[in-house]
Amino acid sequence: MMAVNQFTPHSFLTQGITMRQFVPFLMIGLFLSACAAPKPILYPNSYYQQVGEAGAEQDIAECSEMAKDAGAKPSQGKTGQVAGSTAGGGAVGSAAGSVGGGIVGRPGRGAMVGAAGGATAGFLRGLFRKSPPSEAHKQFINRCLKERGYDPVGWE
Repeated sequence: MMAVNQFTPHSFLTQGITMRQFVPFLMIGLFLSACAAPKPILYPNSYYQQVGEAGAEQDIAECSEMAKDAGAKPSQGKTGQVAGSTAGGGAVGSAAGSVGGGIVGRPGRGAMVGAAGGATAGFLRGLFRKSPPSEAHKQFINRCLKERGYDPVGWE
């Protein structure tokens, strides 16, 4: 009879994690990192009520195109975002791994495994997460919408 490997915190730190065990966590992380692009929130003033939600969405799209044509980049740089997310993930993973490793008597190995996992998760999160819009892009769209009669109150 063949013995079945059981996954325990101790076996994780001494034997490593298998790809089969890692893939579900990776998929959950990718799904959680996906989000819609930020857009302006409009106060429902009389003009907004007159044109309706569909008209407002069309005006937002037109203002966004005008901003791009004027040179206002829709997002900040991706490289800095990915690097920051990777470093942050590595630091958090290392700290968490050290605590987990300390429980089973191997804080160094726990920190190493945690840092690698955290950095990988941070890298993937940074890769797949939408960059926030640049300030120039937001200000351009806000001004365009105000000139059309809307009252932008923020971004989400």
